[in-house]
Amino acid sequence: MDFELTDEQKLIYNTAREFCERELIPHEELLERTGDLPRELDLEIRRKGIAIGLHACNLPESVGGGGLDCVSLTLVEKGLSRASNALAEAVRRPFNIMAACKGDQIAHFLEPVMRGEKRECIAMSEPDAGSDLRGMKTRAVKDGSDWIINGTKHFISNALRSQFVILFAATGEEQTSTGVKKTVSCFLIDLDTPGLTVAKGYDQLGHRGHTNDILHFDNVRVGGWQMVGEEGEGFKLVTDWLGGGRLSVAAVCQARAERAFEVAADYAARRRQFGQPIGKFQGIGFPLADMAIDIRLGDLLLMNTAWRVDQKFPSVAQDCAMAKVWCSEMLGRVADQAIQTCGGMGLMTDLPLERIYRDARAERIWEGTSEIQRHIVNRELMLARRA
Repeated sequence: MDFELTDEQKLIYNTAREFCERELIPHEELLERTGDLPRELDLEIRRKGIAIGLHACNLPESVGGGGLDCVSLTLVEKGLSRASNALAEAVRRPFNIMAACKGDQIAHFLEPVMRGEKRECIAMSEPDAGSDLRGMKTRAVKDGSDWIINGTKHFISNALRSQFVILFAATGEEQTSTGVKKTVSCFLIDLDTPGLTVAKGYDQLGHRGHTNDILHFDNVRVGGWQMVGEEGEGFKLVTDWLGGGRLSVAAVCQARAERAFEVAADYAARRRQFGQPIGKFQGIGFPLADMAIDIRLGDLLLMNTAWRVDQKFPSVAQDCAMAKVWCSEMLGRVADQAIQTCGGMGLMTDLPLERIYRDARAERIWEGTSEIQRHIVNRELMLARRA
């Protein structure tokens, strides 16, 4: 079994990590101090990312993307995600669903995204419907060749920085084995469409510069050409195009755990008490060893899952769920212990640990909570046993 990365994969990771160290991390203090990523800086980072091929590296070559396989893309995510979330997001990896654009959608939405001129956000969550997508109340009703949309979406990442939204809305009903359920369809909608309001979201724990916004749809009229895929295919689109989000979160968590560990280990080697580095005391050294073991396991699980995605294994939903659970919960443990290792200095803004600690909490919730991930794992276990 060969665990060695190819020369090309090493180059991809090093390129992303060096870009992060040079172009992203120096701006973390600005985000922490102001809570905002200036538009000029956002665009500058995007331009630099385009110049070295990081922009849209996840999309297929057939639409002008980088066409990276899952292993290579995971390495890009790891390299960039050592920095604050808002800075890493400025180096755009558009949602994979953009590759499903057809007809007029290509010129109006896809091509400007590929050129870095437009940015998309995605809207699924609602105040009364988070993990239960079939419970969504936002509804699209057909009116001739158009659709009329009403409802509210929230927790929409970076809507205030975007030009259009990938919207999932209920468009009908179907009979299932557990009763009547809503069918869901997907639309691409400009955020300046009449009746669509973008409002500032909630103040949040961590992730300075990243916004969670609210979208209100009041009789918003969209053309039939703006529907992605066929009517009622929303869940298929989620499965086909958005499954990689959970693995992306796992890569983010792995990168930040590695950075937190490096800070803690360096501190333990440098800080001296009672005539020797504190890392030589078991009270510090054993937790460092546990952190190193956790991180190694996370990396093996993450990269093996990415490899299995590339090999088209049938159970990748379970694999991605496992990776997200382990890496997100591991990051929480590592961030906490890294602060403990550094003592009082771990709480100070001179080190990145207190920020990593705050930011870590969201990772167990978005892109599917840890409970949802465990449900996916258990569902696959039972299906394999025909239970």
